Amino acid sequence: MPKIVFTCPDGSQRVVEARTGSSIMEVGTRSGVPGIVAECGGALACATCHVYVADQFRDAVGEVGDFEDEMLEDAAAERTDASRLSCQIPMTDALDGVEVTVAPEQ
Repeated sequence: MPKIVFTCPDGSQRVVEARTGSSIMEVGTRSGVPGIVAECGGALACATCHVYVADQFRDAVGEVGDFEDEMLEDAAAERTDASRLSCQIPMTDALDGVEVTVAPEQ
């Protein structure tokens, strides 16, 4: 199973195993990762699963889609080039070890 390395808003890290096909948001909420609120449950209707993807994984997670781009404009935390909504990143074997930092505000 691929793994996700979450850096929580308090600076702590959690390494969590993910099922291929699950979104990073689903894995984070099921695993109780602090800071991933996911109010819409992954329906791309909020920005409460905002994460920052580590530079070395940004190409692997793909581009921000148009609807995701709109939602990130309304994110509570600062948007950067590394910003993604974790509900829009499906886990694959190629993403094993992906590192994301949970945004400090959702």
